[in-house]
Amino acid sequence: MKQTHNINVAGVVPLIAPRELKQTLPMTETANETVLRGRETVQRILNGQDPRLLVIVGPCSIHDERAALDYCQRLCEVAKQVEDQLFVMMRVYFEKPRTTIGWKGLINDPHLNGTFDIAAGLFKAREILLRVTEMGMPAATEMLDPITPQYTADLVSWASIGARTTESQTHRQMASGLSMPVGYKNATDGNLQIAFDALMAAGHSHNFLGIDQEGRTCIIQTKGNPYGHLILRGGRSGPNFAPEMVCEASERLRSAKLFPQVMVDCSHANSDKDHKKQAVAWQSVVQQRLIPDNPILGLMLESNLVEGSQKLPTDLSTLTYGQSITDACLGWSDTSDLLHSAHDILERHALATQRT
Repeated sequence: MKQTHNINVAGVVPLIAPRELKQTLPMTETANETVLRGRETVQRILNGQDPRLLVIVGPCSIHDERAALDYCQRLCEVAKQVEDQLFVMMRVYFEKPRTTIGWKGLINDPHLNGTFDIAAGLFKAREILLRVTEMGMPAATEMLDPITPQYTADLVSWASIGARTTESQTHRQMASGLSMPVGYKNATDGNLQIAFDALMAAGHSHNFLGIDQEGRTCIIQTKGNPYGHLILRGGRSGPNFAPEMVCEASERLRSAKLFPQVMVDCSHANSDKDHKKQAVAWQSVVQQRLIPDNPILGLMLESNLVEGSQKLPTDLSTLTYGQSITDACLGWSDTSDLLHSAHDILERHALATQRT
């Protein structure tokens, strides 16, 4: 008989089971405390029990472990200085969605050379998450591949579902079983309804195919994730961080009996894909936080050690240290300034409110 399966499959490479990787790179007590503190704080912010502004800040994507940990060390220092007004988490993104083709992230191609050593990528991703959380910094990431969370999710305090995957049933089901709060971005065209549908779907229980800790195919049965929230990232029609747009989104969420708080992603369409314009969205949203009963939950910012971005070269020795190889980012100095500025504005407002 003629073959009818795997006709377009070039090869199959076995992977280490999630349990084996976790035994090789086990959770430490310090990392565990950091992860739980991050998750519990976001839950408290969503429940209105913690008045601080949630800030997710860091590289568009991680491609260099040394630069990522250098960034984390600097962010830890600033996070402590602003912690009375801001709760800071680091973007530790290992997977990049692609409209067509391109580098798909550190897990998919950790050596940056098209060898696609995913086994090494999973090891390196878990190692970086361990180092970041052991430094006391809660980690935030996008969940893109539905298998990856079995290897890394125990070290993640906050997750996002991106604009290209919010409509995906696979990702909604996956999110329903994740152990941390999850943010859902509006669609690339600016449509909010897709994110609302995702919030409702992921809040319910599901049964779907996945893998267990031994790497065996199984039926995953979830309870539903009660801590989903909306992320506004703009769309083809333009930015959507203006006060009237934020309030409209919040009211629609309230009508649907979902968390009415809104997070704003200062990048992507909210910055017209110009990394420097992230500051415009940032400053607008910080000012909105001063309005009584405002629905602002938090902010996202794409930032790296060095401003801008660079092409991935054939000769990796020519890479600029600490500069993105995906979306352009703000540099460290501008990032630090924005964090301190937001802190000072919110602190002055809090003191003035207390006096009155």
